[in-house]
Amino acid sequence: MAFADGSQGPVQILVIDADPVQRRLVSAHLSAGGGRAMEALTVASRAEAADRLSGRGPALVVADVETLGGADALAALVGDHTRVIATSARGSVHAAVAAIRAGAVDYLPKPFGAAALIERVEAAIAQWNRNPEPSVRPTARSAAAQADLGFEGFVGRSPAMAAIFDQIARVAPSRAPVFITGESGTGKELCAEAIHARSGRGGKPFIAINCGAIPKDLMESEVFGHVRGAFTGASDTRAGAAELADGGTLFLDEIGEMDLALQAKLLRFLQSGTVQRVGDTTARKVDVRIISATNRDPFAEIATGRFREDLFYRLHVLPIHMPPLRARADDVLLLAETFLARFTAEEQRDFQGFSAEAAAMLLAHAWPGNVRELQNAIRRMVVLNQGTEITAQMLPATIGAAAPTMSDALSAPMLSGSIMPFWEQERSIIESAVGAFSGNIARAAAALEISPSTIYRKRQAWLEKRSA
Repeated sequence: MAFADGSQGPVQILVIDADPVQRRLVSAHLSAGGGRAMEALTVASRAEAADRLSGRGPALVVADVETLGGADALAALVGDHTRVIATSARGSVHAAVAAIRAGAVDYLPKPFGAAALIERVEAAIAQWNRNPEPSVRPTARSAAAQADLGFEGFVGRSPAMAAIFDQIARVAPSRAPVFITGESGTGKELCAEAIHARSGRGGKPFIAINCGAIPKDLMESEVFGHVRGAFTGASDTRAGAAELADGGTLFLDEIGEMDLALQAKLLRFLQSGTVQRVGDTTARKVDVRIISATNRDPFAEIATGRFREDLFYRLHVLPIHMPPLRARADDVLLLAETFLARFTAEEQRDFQGFSAEAAAMLLAHAWPGNVRELQNAIRRMVVLNQGTEITAQMLPATIGAAAPTMSDALSAPMLSGSIMPFWEQERSIIESAVGAFSGNIARAAAALEISPSTIYRKRQAWLEKRSA
């Protein structure tokens, strides 16, 4: 097996995947090819791959991470003459970061199309021809940033994130449900994956369901499955997410979006540990750990009747609150430099860091979209610009915009005649403190210099006031 751009024969690419359908699909994509002839050589296991690669010349490999046995096995496959494009059905940031850290030159989440595959393969070939010896493109913080990816794909060393890492490590071994809160873009799914990876279920399935992205009439089928003929369009029998996660973890993202009727069925599932497919009369016993997440205020949702209180207290056993990026300012530049290193390598640019003015503007921005907003901003700057340094002129206009002043914030409600009632302002202060201490009411009370019983009493009063 040889990888040679200058030869007359086709470029040979080793495809490693235990799924025969996926092997045939990738082979077909490569055969269709782009501007050069490609030939796929397929194997179904890591052992077969090692045999194929033994003693051969330079090789380009498209490998399924799960078939190899994880990121550590992928790292063992990477060598001086081997470039690996990792693929995985776990299309998450955590999986991508783990693959890149293990030495993969690129990452493709499944399912992927022919165009995406050919684009990544062509980029890997072009990179190899420019630089036959594998190396990381230089960036000012690339080595240090990689060193900070030490906790299950997280990037961060601020006190707020250190507390999150400690909390994840403590709750992971438990079987109890975890309830993650936090604004959009703060890494709630990454937190759930970290808990799963650190639990005794790490080798079992991690199944994620976005409760806000699935139509209401299909949600029950997605969670619990259905039998053939149960409803129009049910042409076959299918297991739901709860069954697929048996032995592992079921992650219910945006749980606050779930319909009330389905919330009742989910509560019954939590109480009995059994699932019943739509249209079926048989109940199946499953062993699943539940992790839920929401970017809403669950207490407000309960007060307005959109979330069942009994379900909430079933799920809210081990709470974790993901801090917004503005509460972890120490991590802004670290994250920015990490993303810059990643996207510089992906886009074949030469950026090595940020100018002092650009760095100051990044630190001054409020980041309402949190880490996701920062990640998208860095990618956009890398794609649209050339050079060795990110300058202030390259930053999106929204980052350079002046933030509202305190006087602006205070005068706006007065001008509109909509000053918040004192109890609402008090509630906002207390809930922010509780969130800052990851749900630890005792620590929040100490910081506010009030009694923990005061927080409990006021929360009950707010619920009664909203429901009145």
